[in-house]
Amino acid sequence: MHDIRASGLLLWELVAERDGEVVGHVMISRATLDGGGDIAMLSPLAVRPDVQRDGIGSALVRDVCALADAAGEPLVVLQGSPAYYPRFGFVDSRTVGITMDLPDWAPREAGQVLRLSAYDPALRGHVVDPPAFSGLD
Repeated sequence: MHDIRASGLLLWELVAERDGEVVGHVMISRATLDGGGDIAMLSPLAVRPDVQRDGIGSALVRDVCALADAAGEPLVVLQGSPAYYPRFGFVDSRTVGITMDLPDWAPREAGQVLRLSAYDPALRGHVVDPPAFSGLD
């Protein structure tokens, strides 16, 4: 996370607190498409294990994506569980012409996109991971 903050590409970072302790965290950073255009990338999302399933992760995803939408971002991409993120409106990114490199262990549908109010269907291409993400799985 330090590399993401230091990169200058961090757009939003939210934390969730309970009883004065941080129990959840999410970031959205700037990424690009090789076909041209800047996009927003959600990563990482983390919730302390003892408070998972309390709605903290869901609230963080909804809130940070609402910030991206209000700022006029066209979409948010992520690499994540195809069982978790569709509840927020994320779909397989390939269905809208956006591809991304995924770890070998990840299913192809783990590359996901949330289309926001400013979405333009002409925005297509391959996600170029920011340098701060190199070497992370």
